[in-house]
Amino acid sequence: MRPRVPGPLGPGATIGILGGGQLGRMLAIAAARLGFRVHIYEPGPLPPAGAVAAAVTRAGYDDVAALRAFASDCDVVTCEFENVPAQTAETLAVSTVMRPNPRALEIAQDRVDEKRFLHNLGIATAPWAEVDRAADLLGALARTGAPAILKTRRLGYDGKGQARLSGPADAEAAWHRIGAQPAIMEGFVPFSAELSVIAARGTTGEVVCYEPGRNVHRDGILHQTTVPSGLPRGVLQDAVLVAGKILNALDYVGVMGVEMFHVPGKPVMVNEIAPRVHNSGHWTIEACVVDQFEQHIRAVAGWPLGDGSRHSDAVMTNLIGDEIDDWPRLAAEGGGLHIYGKAETRPGRKMGHVTRIGPRR
Repeated sequence: MRPRVPGPLGPGATIGILGGGQLGRMLAIAAARLGFRVHIYEPGPLPPAGAVAAAVTRAGYDDVAALRAFASDCDVVTCEFENVPAQTAETLAVSTVMRPNPRALEIAQDRVDEKRFLHNLGIATAPWAEVDRAADLLGALARTGAPAILKTRRLGYDGKGQARLSGPADAEAAWHRIGAQPAIMEGFVPFSAELSVIAARGTTGEVVCYEPGRNVHRDGILHQTTVPSGLPRGVLQDAVLVAGKILNALDYVGVMGVEMFHVPGKPVMVNEIAPRVHNSGHWTIEACVVDQFEQHIRAVAGWPLGDGSRHSDAVMTNLIGDEIDDWPRLAAEGGGLHIYGKAETRPGRKMGHVTRIGPRR
């Protein structure tokens, strides 16, 4: 059993990452730059992160023997996605350090638990109601108002596991569209902008937040993030304070993405939290002194957090599906092009992104 390391990890230590997608890939690149060795744990074949890591374990999240062997090789373990089974985190926590802690993962995995957590902190959200069975639908819709959106309590991302309702007549169809499983009903918010805060918290409790970015979604998938956002300074300050409050309440270590709505004249509303590096923070690679990926590695390794200030304006655009085929033009254009190395191009799949920067205004 590898002993717990009370102080900062030195270069040469091993950081384990659960998940081998593009976020794991960019984390591994950042870790290597700081002198760390990275071990990826991923059930699926040909993980993009595996191409840039020192070691890869391909096994299921319920494979106790594989998890124990993985833990024995790692000084600390982190995640590139939040839906790691609770039992997996518990198995690893016995013999290695998990950062962020399993509680943060558990709260983010269940949308109802997440809303209750935010409510208890006094943080504004959209109106919501728990839906355990079909019989709860109409009562929930009465509480949230219409239009509304029905979301599965667990899993679902990039618009998956969701169904929109314009009124009671849509309830039954929406229930079956999400697979007739426990859900949450959320009322629509008349927001003027979607924004997100990428925030980091270290082992000493220090918090560093990046400037909030303005997000545009298409078909439930993030299309573009722009910084500066053009939103009032007071709104940005409130958003950063809310993000810091969430991290401190969770005793969080690492980077978190906090998605929010801006409604003029009202406090910022939190849509959801993502206990990991976040798609809307990719712009930090080209536009900040220390990007979100290095920041996360610094945090989980017990290092001081870095300077998250922005030196350039930035617009980050996701490349979805066959948009990646435009890479020759994008490469010639000279922006910050990132190709994730995924083996198969599919509609709705994030294949890469490009960040265009300019002088800071």
